[in-house]
Amino acid sequence: MDNLNLGQHISRRYNEELEDVRTRVLAMGGLVEQQLQKAMDSLESLDAGIAQQVIDNDLQVNAMEVAIDEECNTILARRQPAASDLRLITAVIKTITDLERIGDEAERIARMAGELVGETRVVKLFTQIRHLGQHARTMLRGALDAFAHLDTEKAVEIWNEDRKIDREYEALLRELMTYMMQDTDSIPCVLKTVFAARAIERIGDRASNICEYVIYLVKGKDVRHTGLLKESLSDED
Repeated sequence: MDNLNLGQHISRRYNEELEDVRTRVLAMGGLVEQQLQKAMDSLESLDAGIAQQVIDNDLQVNAMEVAIDEECNTILARRQPAASDLRLITAVIKTITDLERIGDEAERIARMAGELVGETRVVKLFTQIRHLGQHARTMLRGALDAFAHLDTEKAVEIWNEDRKIDREYEALLRELMTYMMQDTDSIPCVLKTVFAARAIERIGDRASNICEYVIYLVKGKDVRHTGLLKESLSDED
């Protein structure tokens, strides 16, 4: 945190508030990562019990987002932060929004898993979707690590992984479409698998968003929608 001059305020309480908000974001991120892993487990094993755990725990993810958002609004009103402090609060608010949406996608995967219980014909399709899910989880973990350490190089590395996930997703879609054409009776359950794969692809998008917020927090540069993240980082303030 030293490179942003965070934790250097005269008010010890203000320092504690900023550190607390960062810590709570990482705790929320840890829960969301668990949700994603359990959702993938439920899909791979077609375990309705694990799927229900994910669905039930989504309420906790939502509650954490609300609590952190309220804390950020209190800091904004009471402390009127500027410069790096304001960037931190802005990045936190955006990050928890994406984490909550990743939680929603994990819940969607779990719901699809619950609806696929007993559909053994789709099990053979899960090799690729398992790899896609592992890739998305690695992206999420990397994005959270970049946020924790304010590591812009890590953020760029993870951000670039999203294109690989997109290619994996497109290849999986082609395979699923082929499977449906070969076995029309499989269409309802394969469509559920498509919905789960789409949710995983969106998780990759959300993780790359978090990486962009890390760049903004550290560098003060908004690189969203530019398509030039590496080039944007090459210029010094």
